[in-house]
Amino acid sequence: MNKRIVIVGGGVGGTMLANQLVGKLYPEILRGAVSITLLSNCPDHFYKPAFMYVAFNQFFEEELKRPERSLLRPEIAFQVEEVTAFDFVGQHLKTRSGKRFDYDFLVIATGCVPAPERIEGLKEAGDHFYQYQPARQLAQRLSTIEKGRIFITVSFPHTPNVPHQCGIAPVETTLMLDDFLRRRGVREQVEIIYTYPTVAQLMRNCLFLQRPTGDVLPAVFAQKNIHHQRGFTLSRVDADAKIAYSAEGDAQPFDILMATPPIRAVDAVLESGVSQAANNEGWLPTNHETLQVYGLEHVYVIGDTVDLPVSKAGGACHNQAPVIANNIAAEIRLGAPNTVYDGRVQAVAQMGLNAGMPLWYDYTHDVLPTPPTRLGGLLRNGFNRGLYWAVARGLL
Repeated sequence: MNKRIVIVGGGVGGTMLANQLVGKLYPEILRGAVSITLLSNCPDHFYKPAFMYVAFNQFFEEELKRPERSLLRPEIAFQVEEVTAFDFVGQHLKTRSGKRFDYDFLVIATGCVPAPERIEGLKEAGDHFYQYQPARQLAQRLSTIEKGRIFITVSFPHTPNVPHQCGIAPVETTLMLDDFLRRRGVREQVEIIYTYPTVAQLMRNCLFLQRPTGDVLPAVFAQKNIHHQRGFTLSRVDADAKIAYSAEGDAQPFDILMATPPIRAVDAVLESGVSQAANNEGWLPTNHETLQVYGLEHVYVIGDTVDLPVSKAGGACHNQAPVIANNIAAEIRLGAPNTVYDGRVQAVAQMGLNAGMPLWYDYTHDVLPTPPTRLGGLLRNGFNRGLYWAVARGLL
């Protein structure tokens, strides 16, 4: 009997995994024993990590997208369908167009979405770079400010041990901002304040979600005259007065509020009834090793929808995809999963407009910061300008 694998989500996790599954299960696909379908709510695939560069006028929309079909192996059935409901008992999905898709194995790769409306006033007064249009709006503000105060703030999910989207991004964009304003010749007239909440994943009163990196940041910031403050947990924003208030009782004025906003899972996941996450955030209960959803047969999750203590970033998907591909293949061929995810995440952090810093960590090892270099910057630029598309195709 044909085993139907359905992947929901056309981001880097879903795309990479679909292509890797074809390679892993090619003999079964050739003889019609396995089929792979990928569903996405958009015909295009966006390179989302580059949205932060949009905020500094380094990328435009057409450079950051490809037709999703062009990234997929021909053996994969691709349909533009928005999934609106999961029936895990009946093992099928329903879409907005009214179609039904049955599955034997399901992978949820639906990512997460910014939710600034979850903090009073943030949607009206804050700027972020996690989507294209907000990043373009931020670029307009950063390109025209002549003097004033740019206040940077980070909001974590309420769910214990779950980080915000792309853990290093607030640090990256703070250092990129310093370079950007210097190039504009207005840096001396603009004050930059970087803040971090009191509780950040497993740590308290830090500047980053892992101690080794947090420990080196004060010296880096001091060198660039970037002010920093621990223990600022954004609670509300007065959009008219342009003041950010913290849960700790602080109040900070701003001319630009550059925020890492709250995040949540997509509506279909929120409404599935499976998540046990706090504050209706929707993260799925994920087996740390196999990446299966606890309590569900033959259902896996990859990327930003997991409740794991690892960065919600493409560097996590890169290591999760082969684990899920191996485990689905093992379930089909052997009857049980056989591969373990160690929590590995890797990336090249953008430490200013030209410098880069390779980083990696896993469940048991924190990031070990190294000095940023121009070579690291060239490596990141090469990834941005071409290597990413090879990764999405499952070639790297």
